[in-house]
Amino acid sequence: MSLEERINQDIKAAMMAKDKVRLEALRAIKSAIQLAKTEGEHKDTLTPEMEMKILQKQYKQRKDSAEQYSQAGRQELADKELAEAAVIEEYLPKMLTEDELKEELKKIIEEVGAKSPSDMGKVMGVATKKLAGKAEGKAMAEMVKKLLANGD
Repeated sequence: MSLEERINQDIKAAMMAKDKVRLEALRAIKSAIQLAKTEGEHKDTLTPEMEMKILQKQYKQRKDSAEQYSQAGRQELADKELAEAAVIEEYLPKMLTEDELKEELKKIIEEVGAKSPSDMGKVMGVATKKLAGKAEGKAMAEMVKKLLANGD
């Protein structure tokens, strides 16, 4: 079953359950998928990787919005965004824990032969491809910076 089919089924279930937050999040995903299918050279077909990128973008948007709402003192809007992010997260692959991320990054650092913080670009290039969907870019960058600085 494709992601789009799964989303459509879950939209129906959310409608029946009258789950407003879940329904809004799922409709946003569906809308993003439809938009992606109508633009670019890959019309009407999306690879699983493209679908994951769409989900990650939707998830990141919700997290960023929630953070901005919190800073502005609008907790009710931040909570809504976080609830939608939780729904989207259900469709993403399991994220790596901090320890798992550290181990993966150590392997990549060894693989590319990085020795100093100036090699961060090499490491991040490989890491973002290998760990796509399993770790946030910001967390990867911070961990790579620490590992290259300390030589852990």
